[in-house]
Amino acid sequence: MDEQRVRERGGPVRWWRHGPPWPGHREDEAPGSHWPWRSTVLLTAFVLIGSNFAAHEQQAERAALDPFARVLLTVAAGLLLWRHRHPVPVVFGTAAVTAVYLGAGYPYGPVLLTVAVACFAAVVAGHRRAAWTALGVLWAVHLLVAHWLYRWLPPSGDRPASFAQEIVVATWVVVIVAVSELARTRREQWARERAERAQAARRRADEERLRIARELHDVLAHSLSVINVQAGVGLALLDSDPEQARTALTTIKAASKEALGDVRQVLDTLRTPGDAPRAPAPGLDRLPELVEQAARAGLTVDVTGKPPPLPPGTDLAAFRIVQEALTNVVRHSGSRHARVHLDQAGGALRLRIDDDGPAVGTDAGGSGNGLAGMRERAAALGGTIEAGPRDDGGFRVLAVLPTASGPQR
Repeated sequence: MDEQRVRERGGPVRWWRHGPPWPGHREDEAPGSHWPWRSTVLLTAFVLIGSNFAAHEQQAERAALDPFARVLLTVAAGLLLWRHRHPVPVVFGTAAVTAVYLGAGYPYGPVLLTVAVACFAAVVAGHRRAAWTALGVLWAVHLLVAHWLYRWLPPSGDRPASFAQEIVVATWVVVIVAVSELARTRREQWARERAERAQAARRRADEERLRIARELHDVLAHSLSVINVQAGVGLALLDSDPEQARTALTTIKAASKEALGDVRQVLDTLRTPGDAPRAPAPGLDRLPELVEQAARAGLTVDVTGKPPPLPPGTDLAAFRIVQEALTNVVRHSGSRHARVHLDQAGGALRLRIDDDGPAVGTDAGGSGNGLAGMRERAAALGGTIEAGPRDDGGFRVLAVLPTASGPQR
């Protein structure tokens, strides 16, 4: 995800922060889906040229390079072209070709690099046993040739290898295995980190979608409920009381204008993520406006208690909870009177919204989405929501929100 954001801004891909890909491998390719032509050609050239220098230095001890030796060198290096697609056959193939090369008495040199590269590719791909087995077989063949079979193999007059040389060979085998295991561990760590970052990004995107859905639901549900009620009033009084119908239309215009402004604010956060919002988020300081809007919809709201200073997230959640509760009274209650009580005690804000009912329709107390949105807002702050019918009739919504900065997201 981070690499993708860097690409979208036109900059280079900063892979060194999260681990390098395979040489020549693009981030959108699956492992083993490409052919390492360039590195294989370079390795082949290095092995052939380096073996010529090694033959010159070891001409008194080892057999001279002939066409068969060059074929073996080319095959050992050429097999590396398949090291990403078929790492197990490649590591055994390079080990076998190298064993034949050393058994024929040809000089030591870069041919051993082909086994190292094949072993590295196999271990990183997860085929550790195959890589270790191939190295073990190659070392065992070298021991047999150097201490027993040398009598019957070229070059003539060869002597057994010293144990100091075997220690050097064993050291190189250990180094190859250690480097390969380190690379495998690092790549697994990078893969886990990439997966964790992708999961975190998906979680943040889901939370942001949920937040926007709650905002849109709360804004539109409240405003459209007012518009729906006033439209019904206007239609009913259009002929008998034109002045009252005009008042209803004025209320519809004001409610729709406010809804458009709130929706525009939510959409602005989508268009310019990371930028400061153009308008402050609503809070309990706008509670008188909410009461006035409810009055236009025919609902009388009595407010008791004074809104305390709150963190921005808590202030917004409290406003939306009151807004959704009053919207549900307008839409689903037969009562035209509601009461809002605010009380701060014990480091928490208690919001209580009551109406006297009775419920109208099947969605008594509110729709599932509205109540779920209120609970999600409260839970995000570490608070609680209780909503249900009262024993004496009517409906009550009770929200308890921490006033200190909590686990807001």
